[in-house]
Amino acid sequence: MIYTCTLNTAIDLYVAVDELKPNTVNRTYDEDYQPNGKGVNVSIMLKRLGIDNVALGFIAGFSGHYIKDSLYELGIQTDFVEIDGITRINVFINSMDEYKIVNQGPMIQPNEQEQLLNKIKEIPPRSTLVVSGSLPKGVPDSIIVDIAKICYERDVKLVLDTSVGTVMETLAYKPSLLKPNEEEAASFFNKAHPLSETELIECGKELLEKGAQSVIISRGKDGALYFSHEGLLKATSPQGQVVNTACSGDTMLATFIGKEMQKHSVKDALANAVAAGASTAFSKGLSDLKDIPSLLKQVIITDYKGA
Repeated sequence: MIYTCTLNTAIDLYVAVDELKPNTVNRTYDEDYQPNGKGVNVSIMLKRLGIDNVALGFIAGFSGHYIKDSLYELGIQTDFVEIDGITRINVFINSMDEYKIVNQGPMIQPNEQEQLLNKIKEIPPRSTLVVSGSLPKGVPDSIIVDIAKICYERDVKLVLDTSVGTVMETLAYKPSLLKPNEEEAASFFNKAHPLSETELIECGKELLEKGAQSVIISRGKDGALYFSHEGLLKATSPQGQVVNTACSGDTMLATFIGKEMQKHSVKDALANAVAAGASTAFSKGLSDLKDIPSLLKQVIITDYKGA
């Protein structure tokens, strides 16, 4: 079974306007509300791939119940810790440019954090836990290390997609997969973004050397780099009209994990993951996967020579 953990769940409000103007009423011509948070996105995409999973994390208030109810309607199991406050609502505006307004979310108390860790301790051995996204108020960076230790001791495969500063400390517990984007990969090594492809490759290799079992560095329109102890793969990305990039990395991660679980080769899983990530970027929300066959034709996977 796959479990996802979203420490900072959200509702994403997507709106479109012809032009965003200051000091005036900007009326939208399109809008969409979606349950969100990086782990929630992974849960939804896994379900679209036909893979059952359980969503963990924190929810609060009416907006939190919207997320829980939405996942229930999709057939996704949930085991959230319910807290006081209101789950955050983020706003993404598509106009002449793309604007992203991301809120902080409610305060999480120590006893509530302990409740979540206890739920993670109950995950059966040989399961997979995907921990994605930012930390809400009150939650220390050390919780990521606590989760990694629990997974290591309980033989649970840990997948991490977060920019939290303690990611490097989790490497002692041999996470199964890390999925940073280019900026996050640079920050792990205190390097200035952007990095050249050569520098990104150096970062990926060092993450392996320090304990990660595999690494995907997502690169947006430039595709992705996949690192394992068997070698390095490079994937190009399909090109198209970008609408909303907010969830493309989550789609990529879910598709890669899902395709591997369905016994696809690593190359095939990576190609599908990059195509699905692009599909989401070309959509208002998460990809419905209908355009994947056509997008796959643009994806080229190569073994990186000299890796």
